[in-house]
Amino acid sequence: MKFTTLVSATALAVASTAFVGAAQARDQVQVAGSSTVLPYASIVAEAFGENTDFPTPVVESGGSSAGLKRFCEGVGENTIDVANASRKIREKEIKACAEAGVKDIIEVRIGYDGIVFASQKDGPAFTAFQAADIFNALGAKVLKDGKIVDNPYNKWAEFNADLPDVDIAAFIPGTKHGTREVFEEKVLAVGCEATGALQAMLDSGMSEDDAEDACIDVRADGKSTDIDGDYTETLARIDSNPNGIGIFGLAFYENNTDKLKVATMGDVAPSTETISTGEYPVSRPLFFYIKKAHIGVIPGLKEYAQFFTADEIAGPSGPLAQYGLVADPELAATQASIEAEETMK
Repeated sequence: MKFTTLVSATALAVASTAFVGAAQARDQVQVAGSSTVLPYASIVAEAFGENTDFPTPVVESGGSSAGLKRFCEGVGENTIDVANASRKIREKEIKACAEAGVKDIIEVRIGYDGIVFASQKDGPAFTAFQAADIFNALGAKVLKDGKIVDNPYNKWAEFNADLPDVDIAAFIPGTKHGTREVFEEKVLAVGCEATGALQAMLDSGMSEDDAEDACIDVRADGKSTDIDGDYTETLARIDSNPNGIGIFGLAFYENNTDKLKVATMGDVAPSTETISTGEYPVSRPLFFYIKKAHIGVIPGLKEYAQFFTADEIAGPSGPLAQYGLVADPELAATQASIEAEETMK
C-alpha cells in the first residue's frame, strides 16, 4: 500500500538555537507510551518510512503514564518527540512538562477504542457482564447483606448465578496504563454505584471523595492481578489459566479471535459500530502528544503527525480502521489543528 500523495518531504534546516548544546538534531522521530496505541503507531511508522523521504520513526511502548513521564523530561534531541496515550494528559503532567521546559504541547486525537473483557475461547461461558459483576468480583470492599465488607467472593456464581461457577481470576491493566483509568471510571465506579455500595459508603459517614476512591480500590488477595506489560502478557496469563478474564483493547481482541472470546458489557457487544455510536459503555478516545519545540528541528515530526491523521490512514477506510481503530468523526478538525500547530490552552 502506497501513501506517496500524503506527504512531500521538505528540506528542514536545523534550528541551531532550538536545542541548547545539540550540534545536530536526530534524523528519526522518537515515540513512546501507550500499549493500546502502539500497534496503530507501529503501522503508521512503517508506512511513513516506506512512503516518504523520512526515516522510519522509532516507536516504543511502556504505558501511557510512562510515555508521558518521558515526554515531560524536557526539550532536546535526547528526549522523545511524541507520547502515545490511551487517556488525556493530566493537569499534573502538564505542570511537570512546563517545569521541565515543555510548554507548548499539541494534542492529537487519533480515534476511539473500546475496552473488552475476554477469556479463553474454549473456557467457561463468560459471555455477558454488567459493571456490577466486575465490581463485585474485583472491588476491595463490596455491599453484602446491607453492609460494606471486605470482598468475600471467591467464585463468580456466588453473586450472580448466571455467571460460571469458577474461581475469580482477573488480569487487569496496571496503574501506569491509561486503560486502568478508563476501567476504574467506566466499570468499577459504575458498578459500585449500581450495586448500592457507593450509597452505603456515603451513608456510613464516608466523604464523597473517600467513597469514590474506595469504589475503584481493587482487592489484593490474588483474585485480581495487575499487568504492567502490554496485552501480550495478559494473553499469556489467560493462555495458562482457563478461568481467567482479561481486559484488552478491541483491536487486540479482534486480532486474537482464534484464542479469545469476548463478553458483552451492559448487554452490548463491543464492535467498531457500537463504539462509534457510543452504545458500548466502555470506550475511550486515543491520543498522541507532540512537542511543538521539536517541529522544524526533528526532521519529519510534523509530517509524521499529518501522515498519521490523513484520511487515507486514520479514516474509516484506512488501515488503522481495518486493524480496529474507530475513526474519529472530527478527524478533519484534528488535521487542521496539526497544520496550524495549535497547542493546548
